[in-house]
Amino acid sequence: MADLVFFSGTMDCGKSTLALQMDHNHRARGRQGIIFTRNDRAGAAILSSRLGLSTEAVEVGDDLDFHAHVVALLSAGARIDYLICDEAQFFESRQVDQLARIVDDLSIDVFTFGITTDFRTRLFPGSARLIELADRVEVLQVEALCWCGARATHNARTVGGVMVVEGAQVVVGDVAVNADQVGYEVLCRRHHRRQMTAATARAGALSPDVLPFESASGQQI
Repeated sequence: MADLVFFSGTMDCGKSTLALQMDHNHRARGRQGIIFTRNDRAGAAILSSRLGLSTEAVEVGDDLDFHAHVVALLSAGARIDYLICDEAQFFESRQVDQLARIVDDLSIDVFTFGITTDFRTRLFPGSARLIELADRVEVLQVEALCWCGARATHNARTVGGVMVVEGAQVVVGDVAVNADQVGYEVLCRRHHRRQMTAATARAGALSPDVLPFESASGQQI
């Protein structure tokens, strides 16, 4: 039986690296597959990892019908044993339905990879539909860390190191950006709630406005 599997986690936890490794493992066993991605940080039609690995992929647009695309390739004589779908949070809900139909009707394994929630802690439509339909949802065990050292569970959007909480749901960025660019940072829930990024935490620690305290003689210093 084929499976629809959703591998989820925060940014910076190795999803794309795992997608590349899984493709390699299947190809090493003689299986043939197709890699799909959308809005990869490296550009269109590329699946890339922060470790420096990358490969060509099919760029997913709003109008792509996964089922029709795969059926057309099979009808032309192609062999397809599995699909790798990275950045699946950006897929349309109907496209996730198409992936489920590929699994059920064509017996092709579909492995999807993506983050679950956006910078406002809201579910992406693609991720929400995958949670509803997937045979398995696997939370990646490589933990991304907040600046405080705790496990990072939330994705924050930043501008100049300052967390922002408004804007379009999809703005492509990375965790390594210049000071004036839109970027992302992974945080624990506590610091996401407090909107405290690594940059603002450092600024707070360096602030001269500290609480006064009394010396042993009772003098306030």
